Amino acid sequence: MAEQPRVESRIPSPSGSSPDSSPDSSPGSRPAGRRGSVFARLAGWSARHRWRALVLWAAVLVGATVAAQAVGSAYQNDFSLPGTESQQVADRLAAESPVQAGGTISIVVEAPAGIASAGTKVRVTRMLAAVRELPHVADVTSPYAARYAVADDGTIAYATVLLDAPSQEVPAEAVRTIIDTAQRADGAGLKVALGGDAVRGAEESGGGAAEGIGLLAALVILVLMFGSVLAASLPIVIAVFAVGATVGLVALASHVAVVADFTTPLMVLVGLGVGIDYALLIFSRFRTELLRGLDRDQAARAALDTAGRTVFFAGGTVIIALMGLAVLGLGSLQGVAVAVALTVLVTMLASLTLLPALLAILGGRIERAVRRHAARARTAEGARWRRWSTAVQRRPVLAIVVPVVALMALCVPLLDLHLGFADAGNDPATKTSRQAYDLLAKGFGPGVNGPLLVLAEGGEPAAQAAQRALANADGVAEVTPPMPAKRAGVSTLLVFPDSKPQDTATADLVDRLRTDVLPDVARDTGATFLVGGATAAVADFSTAVKDRLALFVGVVVGLSALLLMLVFRSVLIPVKAAVLNLLSVGASLGVVTLVFQNGFAGGLFGVEPGPVEAFVPVMIFAIVFGLSMDYEVFLLSRMHEEWERTGDASHAISEGLATTARVVTAAAAIMIVVFGAFLLDPGRMLKQFGLGLAVAVFLDAVVIRCLVLPAVMQVLGPRAWWLPRWLRRLPRVTIDR
Repeated sequence: MAEQPRVESRIPSPSGSSPDSSPDSSPGSRPAGRRGSVFARLAGWSARHRWRALVLWAAVLVGATVAAQAVGSAYQNDFSLPGTESQQVADRLAAESPVQAGGTISIVVEAPAGIASAGTKVRVTRMLAAVRELPHVADVTSPYAARYAVADDGTIAYATVLLDAPSQEVPAEAVRTIIDTAQRADGAGLKVALGGDAVRGAEESGGGAAEGIGLLAALVILVLMFGSVLAASLPIVIAVFAVGATVGLVALASHVAVVADFTTPLMVLVGLGVGIDYALLIFSRFRTELLRGLDRDQAARAALDTAGRTVFFAGGTVIIALMGLAVLGLGSLQGVAVAVALTVLVTMLASLTLLPALLAILGGRIERAVRRHAARARTAEGARWRRWSTAVQRRPVLAIVVPVVALMALCVPLLDLHLGFADAGNDPATKTSRQAYDLLAKGFGPGVNGPLLVLAEGGEPAAQAAQRALANADGVAEVTPPMPAKRAGVSTLLVFPDSKPQDTATADLVDRLRTDVLPDVARDTGATFLVGGATAAVADFSTAVKDRLALFVGVVVGLSALLLMLVFRSVLIPVKAAVLNLLSVGASLGVVTLVFQNGFAGGLFGVEPGPVEAFVPVMIFAIVFGLSMDYEVFLLSRMHEEWERTGDASHAISEGLATTARVVTAAAAIMIVVFGAFLLDPGRMLKQFGLGLAVAVFLDAVVIRCLVLPAVMQVLGPRAWWLPRWLRRLPRVTIDR
């Protein structure tokens, strides 16, 4: 960090004068008898026990990695929501008809010569018999025994494989065996493809080269900034240690807690970004203190006593926001939130303990590189940012209005946000799940890929009455006859919409069946009807996210504003920060909606139009809001120092921006390339996270922190630091030193 720290002690000396009046006084060189803050003491301990700290972190990394590889992981997706109608259907089927509660796989066959031709029928029947004998297969319904499973033109049909457990609980190896067994019949005029959640899960691929590309790009930026490969490598080493250890720990935890299968790449995405960011902030301050003339040990303590506080505050904010997600009760999202929060916590601890140890070990070579490169860069960069700040302060209204209007325009697509989950229709055309999806839609219509499951309790006549009513309902393409469960009087019906599973029309149909169609039948027959199934569960989950989002946002924003009030002793600064942070998050989510839902430039990112993943907005909000607080505190703490030292609001803005903007923009550039690299990931979900986080960091660090924030502070002037008398009794939280 390229600023001169304000050297001030808030504890008077015995003589009544400040002990910091000495020219040697600084956070790194305190008067005798002063122990310093916990951050300075932590830096001192790490420096004294440098090898012990390094060995301890290496042991954690190696131990967690080896243990995770030996035991393996048990990731599973759980989007259950107790109390929703779809969950009631799943629970009742699990209790009353465990077989029907199992997952399903569709084996789709296409034969231009006709499914019913003698040769084709023999091959398909033999293949289905082989599948029926495989592990985890409870039953197989042949298309030759179910007329509804054969398309009208007789060239496409599907068999239903009923699994003995929900799709997420069936081992991927067993599913791959089913796929291989079925596809042995492919060829010679017969095409075989398999679909279903279990098949999609078994086909999932890794994140490819995204992580490596992001790290390489980050290293290039750091080398340009520090002029030394060794110095530039330190933030990356910190991130790798922290992320590697956390990934192993979470893999072990997946055996005792529900952790979604997309957790690991998301942890890597966030961990690399914040890990490099936090280490960069501390290392930059270390470099600044060296250039002020402190020795290496004093510089490390000073860096931890200043930038370390900012890292602790920012990391704590991210963790609080993520833990807020954990109490929303959104199934496996709880496990994801805890895992990512743990990643941020471990990354923060590595920055505060491992980085000082590495600085002590490699300090000599790093110091020579720093002194050779940083002094020239700091002088030039500071002058440029002072000129920029002067230009912004000269026309503050223009600097506020234009960016804010642009950000609000980017938020507009959110008004039409459609939450859901990607299905096989969004998979690459090379995957068997996508091929099965397309064949089913071709032969039976789009709704066959997302049937609704209606549970009827009240006897066969009531179920038949429901079948007639459902068949005549708008938006319904077909309804199967009632299928009896083991308990008398209970049966299930499959309802096929005439729209795709992801269409809003399908979600509207679910609501219409629950509120209009089935209640009339229930009133006439005295029976009970519940609408469930995977498609209905997605609609319920999306609705739950929307219903709880406002409360979550309110709690996170409120707590963050309170913390800022305690830190900066101001009312207007927390309000300004909350509004600007919400603008950056809203604009980034607007861009995600524009690309992934509306299809704008979708070809550039290799995606097809579809819903935004239901958990993406809340996760992006939690992560971005915490990162926004990071930059907010970093810039404002420097402005606050200058304000308290000079009482000149305009000078405080200019000096604060000049001495911190270089680090903020460099840290943002690193996070942008790390997050943006995940646009190369084959998974739609990670692409959404990568784009959303990259856009949010760019808007927040460049547009808001370096343009809108100084303009707003200029307009507010001294009023920015105003705190009502009745609030001055609040405790003070010290970030700047």
